[in-house]
Amino acid sequence: MDQIDLSLIDWSRAQFALTAIYHWIFVPLTLGLSFIIAIMESIYVRTGKEEWKRITQFWMKLFGINFAIGIATGIILEFEFGTNWSNYSWYVGDIFGAPLAIEGIMSFFLESTFIAIMFFGWEKVSKKFHLLSSWLVAIGSNLSALWILVANAWMQSPVGMHFNPETARSEMLNFWEVLFSPVAINKFLHTVTSAYVLAALFVIAVSAWYLLKKRNLMLAKKSMVIAATFGLLASLFLAMTGDGSACQVAQKQPAKLAAMEGLYHGKTQAGLVAFGILNTDKETDNDADDFLFKIEIPKMLSLLSFRDADSFVPGIIDLTKGNAEHKIISAEEKIRNGKIAITALADFKDAKEKHNIAKQDSARKIFEANYKQMGYGYLHDPNSIIPNVPLTFYSFHIMVILGFYFILLFIIILWLTIKKNITGRRFWLRLGLWSFPLAFIASEAGWIVAEVGRQPWVIQDLLPTMVASSNIDTISVQITFFLFAILFTILLIADIKIMLAQIKSGPKGGDHV
Repeated sequence: MDQIDLSLIDWSRAQFALTAIYHWIFVPLTLGLSFIIAIMESIYVRTGKEEWKRITQFWMKLFGINFAIGIATGIILEFEFGTNWSNYSWYVGDIFGAPLAIEGIMSFFLESTFIAIMFFGWEKVSKKFHLLSSWLVAIGSNLSALWILVANAWMQSPVGMHFNPETARSEMLNFWEVLFSPVAINKFLHTVTSAYVLAALFVIAVSAWYLLKKRNLMLAKKSMVIAATFGLLASLFLAMTGDGSACQVAQKQPAKLAAMEGLYHGKTQAGLVAFGILNTDKETDNDADDFLFKIEIPKMLSLLSFRDADSFVPGIIDLTKGNAEHKIISAEEKIRNGKIAITALADFKDAKEKHNIAKQDSARKIFEANYKQMGYGYLHDPNSIIPNVPLTFYSFHIMVILGFYFILLFIIILWLTIKKNITGRRFWLRLGLWSFPLAFIASEAGWIVAEVGRQPWVIQDLLPTMVASSNIDTISVQITFFLFAILFTILLIADIKIMLAQIKSGPKGGDHV
């Protein structure tokens, strides 16, 4: 433990975070636009109106630009598991590799096959087959996301596996338990639905710009109706899946929930903080107030966390120091148990090499009794089990507040487009235009909650981040960090410039569309 280079861990985390943040700029737009395009083409096939074909082709071009650049960042992200996190890859490769392999098959076979027909097959295949291709691209891209999110969910809540002391690796026992775990289901549904909301806001923003410029009025109005309807349904479902995800966090990752709510002292009938300002002086060993100011909904946190308004929700101090009344053992005790597991594993290996069967069996029994807390054995400070509270708390509340704002915005935009003349409503058009960047803020904030909120763990309770990295020079990670930062920024600028140029030029058919 004394030989761990913490600067290497920090730079490896920073590089992975950089890649993931840039990658997630492109991915949600791809996931959501694919379905919006498929819906628009379905209307074209059903009605036979050429205007819907031109509308579909216009949004398809923007989808294609974003899709191509998103692939580049995604490939780099997967390679980083091997380059920067080889200990993690060794530890869980048998489990983590399976969904990534399936994702590759989905991405490179299903999507790549039908995306060619989607873009170049307009006059070469029948309308219905082309429509089928568009739907398969949408389904394929979302299925690709499924396998990535299943892998991520397993890291948050490892199931369907066991640790083999013979090989010092985790091995899969039940693939279906990994795939259909409640955490995986909620994470997939919540994440892809957030992508649909973002894509809907993108279509609304571009359409609002056309209406403000009094260009392509038919395209803008029709696209806005589709996007607002799609976005409203997605945002309502997003709130439902968010509730399910929070419930899973409460049960599987209590430290994350405590950080999300800035909850230091556990409570029965715990209230939900709707808005608050944290007290930066608050620590686990002082009596300072948790908040400088907060607005709280009584009993709601207990109800949402455990479906019981009278349930006890543990706080940061309960999790670090323990709570005998509610049968919560302290982090210090978990650290002791974890060290026992690590020592027993080393004794098992030593006994195996020396062919000492009796000692081998004894060490194995001790290890298996303490295995579930093995990850704590690499920690020294009980407070290290608590993630960055301010970053997690504010990211979570920004995400939630914006989520409810989007629901209201979709309702207003849809009502104005259908019932009123939205063309002359310049305030609402500008609001629709400038709300699009807020979708990225909400989406990235969600990932900050998910990933920062589970620190110090790469795999919850089993493998801390500081022992998961590769044994490489810190300087090499620093160099590639800045190279990737430059490369990704260039790609993002190129994506924005190409997209803006395409939007300004507009669809084929000009202003009558």
